[in-house]
Amino acid sequence: MKRVVLLENLRSLHNVGSVFRVADGAGWDQVVLTGYTGTPPDRRIEKVSLGAEETVAWEQIVDPVVAVEKYKSEGYKILALEQTSKSTDIFECDSLEGDVLLILGNEVEGVSASLLQLADEHLEIPMYGQKGSLNVSIAAGIAMYALK
Repeated sequence: MKRVVLLENLRSLHNVGSVFRVADGAGWDQVVLTGYTGTPPDRRIEKVSLGAEETVAWEQIVDPVVAVEKYKSEGYKILALEQTSKSTDIFECDSLEGDVLLILGNEVEGVSASLLQLADEHLEIPMYGQKGSLNVSIAAGIAMYALK
């Protein structure tokens, strides 16, 4: 059972580093960096990841659609963390058996429409306050632990 997180066009290298660190802590297997998401080695990633980019496997696939299609063809269940009309509460997600690819989108735009179409499920973290969303690295942490 493999767990892979895909980052689509993340602007902040601090967010990238934080996702690496959470992936390590939550026991995820790999981070896939797509679009213009920055890659190691970079001191801004390393400052936050504290070396997790060396303990968690990663790969860069520039085209996010190609990346998702690759994992889909390998039998991964594709999950997009995004608030859509099809989204279900991440805490009500059925037990996940088999390999999973979790898509996290851009800090402002979220997961692109093309990746949402490829996803098997859309999941969202319930929001109870005034703000409608969380920082992507915080959302990544909640999701990676919830889906472990």
